[in-house]
Amino acid sequence: MPYAVTSDNVRLYFEEAGTGTPIIFLHEFAADHTNWEPQMRYFSRGHRCIAYSARGYTPSDVPPTSDVYTYKHFYTDALAVLDHLGIAKAHFIGLSMGAYSSLQIGLNAPERALSMTLAGVGSGSPIENLEAFRKQCLANAEQYEKIGSVEVAKVTREAPSRIPFLVKDPRGHADFYAALARHDAKGSANTMRSFQGGRPSIYTLTDAIRNVPTPALIICGDEDDNCIEPSLFLKQHLPAAGLTFFPKSGHVLNLEEPALFNEMVERFIALVEAGRWPVRDPRSMVAAPV
Repeated sequence: MPYAVTSDNVRLYFEEAGTGTPIIFLHEFAADHTNWEPQMRYFSRGHRCIAYSARGYTPSDVPPTSDVYTYKHFYTDALAVLDHLGIAKAHFIGLSMGAYSSLQIGLNAPERALSMTLAGVGSGSPIENLEAFRKQCLANAEQYEKIGSVEVAKVTREAPSRIPFLVKDPRGHADFYAALARHDAKGSANTMRSFQGGRPSIYTLTDAIRNVPTPALIICGDEDDNCIEPSLFLKQHLPAAGLTFFPKSGHVLNLEEPALFNEMVERFIALVEAGRWPVRDPRSMVAAPV
């Protein structure tokens, strides 16, 4: 099996397909590398595509302690995969947790990112609810350790932002949560406790976000309530960002609406590669009242 090795000696399992300009896919908390299969098959027709399972998600290693599951570990892990493959720059396509990591690469290693697709980004960000969100993450971590992934998956699949997937594609929804039930409970608990419960709110990063030059496409489902305001916030502050909402859609955008997702991202990447995705023209902005 192909593995990249991180700076702290964690092995990350990856798969790749196709040739051309690289694209790397970063999965959400409830997913792993396999959930990018519709995109791997589509985009590998014209690009070199890489999908990997984050630390804590088999067949990648599952470190035993939560202190090595911080958001810094996760975004530098993506770079470790690229380093292993000898790739200097890539298009980053992330969903939820993976979108947050992609944004962190834009903030901390912009020279490595040709573009960022940030889908379902920003849940748990509102400052007024941040402590409650973090307490819930700790409780969720304890649930993984107490009752295991199979039982937690039964609850997760009924979360409000997951229902649109169930409504439009019951078969796909069932497959997704059957896979979630097979996740390593310790890895999921550590990820929930440290990454999810410890990452900074995007609202505390405003000044840094304003200085990110990387072309960005923000995608949000219009029924993914926790991500709507953060998506709007990022559109307002990322200099080279575009924003699109998918109608009647929740959180699992790449699987709920794979054709629409692929079409939008393909158009975005094509424009970036043609040099036609610029920083927003100041003339398009409404002047603040004096």
